[in-house]
Amino acid sequence: MKMNMKTSRLFLALIICSLLLIISACGNNDSSPEPKTDGDSKSTEVTLDSAMGEVTLPANAEKILAPYHEDALLALGVTPVAKWAIGKTVQDYLEGDMKDIPTIEWNLPLEQVLNHEPGLIILENNMDSYEGTLDDYKKMAPTYVMTEETRADWRKQIETFGVILGKEDEAKKLLSDYEEKVENARNQLAEAVGEETVAIIWATGNQFFLFEQNRHSAEVLYSELGLNQPALIKEIGKADAASWNPISVEKLSELDADHVFLLAIEGEQGIQTLENSSVWQSTPAAKNGNVHIIKDPSNWTNKGLLASQKTIDDVLSVLVK
Repeated sequence: MKMNMKTSRLFLALIICSLLLIISACGNNDSSPEPKTDGDSKSTEVTLDSAMGEVTLPANAEKILAPYHEDALLALGVTPVAKWAIGKTVQDYLEGDMKDIPTIEWNLPLEQVLNHEPGLIILENNMDSYEGTLDDYKKMAPTYVMTEETRADWRKQIETFGVILGKEDEAKKLLSDYEEKVENARNQLAEAVGEETVAIIWATGNQFFLFEQNRHSAEVLYSELGLNQPALIKEIGKADAASWNPISVEKLSELDADHVFLLAIEGEQGIQTLENSSVWQSTPAAKNGNVHIIKDPSNWTNKGLLASQKTIDDVLSVLVK
């Protein structure tokens, strides 16, 4: 009888241990609905929110078309099947990686899209800017329409594209490395320029556009790098994305910036106009020789991880001696 009791107790103990192991294993299992798109996963699809509701896309799609948002693709190591263009105008700062990539017109003509045979199409949420409808593009390839948050925030784009492409870890690393780059640059600039103010002017033809505090690269300079705005920039305030009006040379005479980044391609007429203007030459930056001409404005007039990185490098090369 004693042997039977011992056997029963041992059997009961084994059952309890087994149950504890099962419970422990379940507790360590992360049941969050993270999409699996990496090479080791058997998943062939990824589901996520879009401007058109929840959408399911093929995992690890090839031949991707994401017009005007090639910055995020390239940052994640993916070369698009075609690149955004307006006639012969392209995003020059990306040409080192996309020189031989064919162009596609900005409004995505249906015939051009079809000729590129994309495996995945990524669009902005303003469908009226495209020649075709969502249904037209969906007939050619699975199509993802970015939410407004994703379209407007390049960090969100990196995260979202990371999910779509099965590169979530790479996306997190890219963003982490960028924040480290910003912090290092911010420290260098604080030491190099201190409280001096900085402004950005884009000269195109004989017109001048002063960047408001959140316009394209200005957001990098002021919000991320901590550079100071001159009084005129503070007066203008934030940009209205729907409009952008040129500023007169006479109004530029009020620009009391210590440094000016003048975005102008080689031989731009506006450079000569400012050099010949006594009004402009009387501004602090011009008098002190601190008008810094940037001959490739393309990254300065765009938003994206690669654009922001290049802008930071441009700023450091000029202001940190």
